[in-house]
This record gives sequence, structure tokens and C-alpha cells, in this order.
Amino acid sequence: MTARDLPVIAGVDGSAHSWEALDWAVGEAVRRGLPLLVVHVRPQARRAEQEGVRSSEELLAQAVLRASRAAPGLPTSTLAPLDFPSAALTSLSRDASTVVVGSRGLGGFRSLMIGSNSLATASMARCPVVVVHTGRTDESEAERADAFPDVVVGVAADDSGGEVLDFAFEAAASRPGARLRLVHGWTMFSSMLSGGPVFDSGAAADAADRALAELTAGRRETYPGVEVVREPVRGSASRTLVTASATAALTVVGRRRGGESLGLGLSPVALTTVTHALGPVAVVPT
Repeated sequence: MTARDLPVIAGVDGSAHSWEALDWAVGEAVRRGLPLLVVHVRPQARRAEQEGVRSSEELLAQAVLRASRAAPGLPTSTLAPLDFPSAALTSLSRDASTVVVGSRGLGGFRSLMIGSNSLATASMARCPVVVVHTGRTDESEAERADAFPDVVVGVAADDSGGEVLDFAFEAAASRPGARLRLVHGWTMFSSMLSGGPVFDSGAAADAADRALAELTAGRRETYPGVEVVREPVRGSASRTLVTASATAALTVVGRRRGGESLGLGLSPVALTTVTHALGPVAVVPT
């Protein structure tokens, strides 16, 4: 199986959040010409709690029907492993292009902005994970994408690896009319400023803008149809990203590859964004 054949995985558990994550995954699979794999993980702790709960087969059949109605002809398969949800999705992520989960599932506390399984998957998966925050507007995913086509990406000072920017450019290129908005939070002592700290805010802002331009120069040649908007912001990048996520088709952040426990590898900016975002967030291992 080549990288172009790796499926988009949608994790479903019957919650409203997971159905909306499935809708997002269907759209992503169609945009990228990839197959869809729908996964319902049967938690080990609930092995004996089958009465009164929709069986995995029924749940997956409902998911396949929903996907086929939205995208007739989309190659779709299903899987129902017996495991802990984040562990199963993390394992499956080794052979996936993207894993898509809802911000919360059936369990946990309603007051939480993001469920532990979603956060753990975003922290440990080997491929990009999209956490779909929904239920805050009356719009469907398609309506949201039409109204807010832009892709927003948080650019850190150490994004030399390029995986985050590559993912963001591809996401913008696959969405008609989408701009790519590059957000970088800077301070007077930002490591993104060439030559070290400066003591003039105008000069600091200009330096950050030049650094963003240098990071994207080669990719703009590869994606000539993508309009790039550079947004160096003095102060909190996480606050800017959370605000921007309300009017974005997708917000993209990076994380250090190799996390082995909940939250490990997520920077404060990435953790705040994925927890409080007002729209879908992609967490890209770097």
C-alpha cells in the first residue's frame, strides 16, 4: 500500500460528536481521493456490558450508510477492534493518512472541552489527527466549509522540519477558494527573529514577517494556486489560533513526534488550541 492509498480513519462511538467527525472524514477522503476506514473500538472494560447497547455491527452499518449517502462510490471499510480507543487508533495510525475523531465521545464529563481518548490519540498517533469540534453552531460541515474555506496554521520558531507547513499547504490546495493563513506569535525576544532580540516592535514584527516569508517561499512555488496570508502576532499565538479557528475550515498545529502518554509532545500552544478550538484542528507530528 502506497502513501496515496493510505485510508482516512474515522473513529465512531455513536455520539453526536463522532458522527460529525465521520462527516468530516468522508469529506477529507473525497477531497484527497483516498479510501475511508470506519473504526469502532470496543473498550475492553465493557466486554460484558452488551445488553441495551447497539452492537458494533449495527453501529458500523449505520456509519457506512451515512458515508455512502454523503459520498456514493467512496471505498469504505470497517473495523471493530477490542482495545482501549486511543491505543487502537494510535496503532492503526501507522498505516493511515489521517485519523479523525470527535472532540468528545459518549463517556467523560460534559464540561470537558475535549475527551481523554481524543487528546491521547492526538498526542500519540503516527499520522496527523483531526479533532472535530462541533455542536457550537447550526451549520453542517459542508455549510461551514463553504462559509469559511480558509486553512489556518500555527507556525512555531522551530518548524524547520516542514511537516506542518506541508500538511497545511496541501489542505488549502484541496479546498477551492481557500487561503492559507500563517499565524506566528512573537515577542521582542522571539527566537524566530534573525539576529537575536531587538528593541523596536516595528522591527520585530518585520523580522517575524520575513521569517514567515522565507519558510513558505519554496512551497509557494509548489502550490501556486494557494493564496498565503502571513499573520505575525505579538503575544499569545494560542489565543489568536483559537479565535481564528471559529472562521476556518481547518486549523493546523504541530507536535513533537514520539509522545508516549496523554498530552506528551503537545506544546502549550498546540494543547490550548486543540482543547479550546471552535472548529476542526489538525495535529501534525513533526
